[in-house]
Amino acid sequence: MLSRFTPLLLAPVALLSACGTYNGGVDSVYQPVVERNDYVFDVRTAGNGLASGESQRLAGWLQSMGLRYGDRVAIDDGGNGTGAHDEIAAQANQYGLMLSDQAPVTVGQIAPGTVRVVVTRMTASVPNCPDFSRVYQPDYSASTSSNYGCATNSNLAAMVADPSDLVRGAAGSPVSDQMTGNKAINAFRGAKPSGSGGTVKTDGGTK
Repeated sequence: MLSRFTPLLLAPVALLSACGTYNGGVDSVYQPVVERNDYVFDVRTAGNGLASGESQRLAGWLQSMGLRYGDRVAIDDGGNGTGAHDEIAAQANQYGLMLSDQAPVTVGQIAPGTVRVVVTRMTASVPNCPDFSRVYQPDYSASTSSNYGCATNSNLAAMVADPSDLVRGAAGSPVSDQMTGNKAINAFRGAKPSGSGGTVKTDGGTK
């Protein structure tokens, strides 16, 4: 008689376990999301370079941006060409960055006699993590926990040096750098032998 009521007792548990984020596979529902932001700064030009005082203004802006690895700096001169390229490139080089070949499309027209410096920055994060909407309990829907994968993917998003690598990996160089490519081999060849070497005689004979 009791076995007849067993499904009724299990039904509320199954319904409760269905609440929250469902994940019936081994892949995490939450994955890193990469966002891109373009920041612009217009500077005046004079002749073949920047106008007086514009170099200091640009330096202050770049410092306030906190340029870092992964950022991209480009110049948009409206197709008119400018001699300020070298001055802007020199300031970007102070942060270990090189000017990009193409500038992204930005809002607003570039006034005559000015050039636009564009800093493109990408950030990675995992929205909606952590997620504890699915409370751990007997689950008959074959779902992982709602927070499954949040820690791993959040750490990945926080530690990746260039978030754009999560979208498209960096292409490998067709030529191997011998200074770095042979480090593992040189370390193996130059390692000193461990132990006393030779043979060790034991009760069982020569080992």
